[in-house]
Amino acid sequence: MNIYDVLKEKGITLPAPPPKGGVYTPVQEFGANLLYCSGCGPDLGDGNTMTGKLGDTLTVEEGQKAAYNCMLNLLANLDAQTGDLNRIKRFVKVLAFVNSADTFTQQPQVVNGGSSLLVELFGEEAGCPARTAIGTNSLPGNIACEIEMLVELK
Repeated sequence: MNIYDVLKEKGITLPAPPPKGGVYTPVQEFGANLLYCSGCGPDLGDGNTMTGKLGDTLTVEEGQKAAYNCMLNLLANLDAQTGDLNRIKRFVKVLAFVNSADTFTQQPQVVNGGSSLLVELFGEEAGCPARTAIGTNSLPGNIACEIEMLVELK
């Protein structure tokens, strides 16, 4: 399976890698065939980022779209770093932060919006990582969600 054929078949276009928001490396190689991907927010570079708090100004569905966009940005960074997303053996770990009202408890359902994209593109075995979904009281720029991940290359 060629991941670029899957993307095309599903009508998904990767955005340009997002600009860095500070002093850090978007993707850092370590160990044998491992990549740590810095957190990405939901802005796809078109100015239509998802901002606000889940359980207050945003619905679960809007949060799922934000998580989906975060994952697209992570894939764009991985594509820029590796030159070929087909080199990905599996997604090892996802850590997601959800900008949440104090009473909001559906962070896992929000992050499913991003996790489902990985499974859809890479299949259950490679695309379904271990995962943590955490609610937080704020995120940079009031974004709805930020996701980071660990990836193993072939």
